[in-house]
Amino acid sequence: MSTKTQIAVLGGGPGGYAAAFLAADLGMKVTLIDKDVNPGGVCLYRGCIPSKALLHVAKLIHETEISKNWGVTYSKPKIDLDKLREFKNGVVNKNTGGLGQLVKARKINYIQGTGSFVNSNTIYVDKADGSHDEIEFENAILATGSLPTKIPGLSIDSERVMDSTDALELKDVPKTLLVIGGGYIGLEMGSVYSALGSKVTVVEMMPGILPGADKDLVNVLSRSITPKFEAIHTNTKVTDLSDTGKKIKVKLEGEKIEKTEQEFDKVLISVGRSPATKGLGLENTNVKINERGFVEVNEQGKTSDNSIYAIGDIVGGAMLAHKASAEGKVAVEAIAGHNVAFEPNAIPAVVFTDPELAWAGLTEIEAKEKGIKVEVARFPWAASGRATTLDRNDGMTKLIIDPETERVLGMGVVGAGAGELIAEGVLAVEMAALAKDVALSIHPHPTLSETVMESAEVYFGESTHLYRPKRK
Repeated sequence: MSTKTQIAVLGGGPGGYAAAFLAADLGMKVTLIDKDVNPGGVCLYRGCIPSKALLHVAKLIHETEISKNWGVTYSKPKIDLDKLREFKNGVVNKNTGGLGQLVKARKINYIQGTGSFVNSNTIYVDKADGSHDEIEFENAILATGSLPTKIPGLSIDSERVMDSTDALELKDVPKTLLVIGGGYIGLEMGSVYSALGSKVTVVEMMPGILPGADKDLVNVLSRSITPKFEAIHTNTKVTDLSDTGKKIKVKLEGEKIEKTEQEFDKVLISVGRSPATKGLGLENTNVKINERGFVEVNEQGKTSDNSIYAIGDIVGGAMLAHKASAEGKVAVEAIAGHNVAFEPNAIPAVVFTDPELAWAGLTEIEAKEKGIKVEVARFPWAASGRATTLDRNDGMTKLIIDPETERVLGMGVVGAGAGELIAEGVLAVEMAALAKDVALSIHPHPTLSETVMESAEVYFGESTHLYRPKRK
């Protein structure tokens, strides 16, 4: 069977389905191919959405523990793992099912299956029902995403060694859990299992957790989450894993490791993600892959094959769902003949721990590496009335500002709801707002969003709730 389409999208994650939906909205004939019954990809099925559902529960469990400070005491939470898993799966099904309805409403030809390129204008599809199809396209958008990175010698074949997908299955709650990798996935899943009762140890080979994030923000997070974990070892690596039949024996190597051999009920390997390019038949096209395994594209997402575009994790950069969605829309508009390019000044990043940590635009680390002169205005949440009412003074908001133009170049937040607050920083950076613009924009009181306004006021030495000398 052969089907002709204007645009074939291979991969139904946030990048792929956003591209397919926009193409349909622009009047194009669209075919969307994905292995799952509905669009959603890793994000909705095995990543962002299920993990956030579990993190919400973890946050509530933590609040029942600290509520005694407010004069409210709860009995110890009872964990019904089957019910919790049912809730998580229900969240996934509701979101993906909704996308399935949108596919039908837009009259998109959705094919459940896996596809590979026969040539630069044809995709061969192995359908989930066992049949086959050939899609002849004018343009294709490659959006197959990424897979959990495996560590040679450590990613052993054992049910006691998990990747992020396995961890989200929530088959059980191990008494002891080792998390290899102190990035956002490791800390988020570590937080979930800790809240559910596991004694969690985190190992990170870099000098600190969340490499790439500004240290002042990470320090605030670290102070809050360290008591929830059994231990966090930095400058430490795992040199060997072996399954004893009952536990996983681990060999650790690091300056402050007293016991180099330890045993854990389970191990979670979360050291990043790798582009999913295998089995796509790219060798039958003119698409080029760089030395790191990512597909090479221009500012519109076009590959070295004129009929094929690529977006999302597979092209590198920030491996984030919202970045993939934005790239997908640019690719479709480019195919439609619009004058567009993917040139964002601020791609927000959020770590959904408790407290959350988020940043957008230029960071202090980047400014230092690139030799960019900046000034930083920080507003500690200890001075926030709203943070105090929430008993969440463990936070900070900061702005990265160009001292010559006073333009906002970046923003960082650590604290409750940081993932929501960071959007204001994205807007400020993209609109080339000045610090004075932010300071003069009246924010509602009492809210955490006020900390953004007061960060700008700090820059001028005029913060109402924090004394700082005026700038000279």
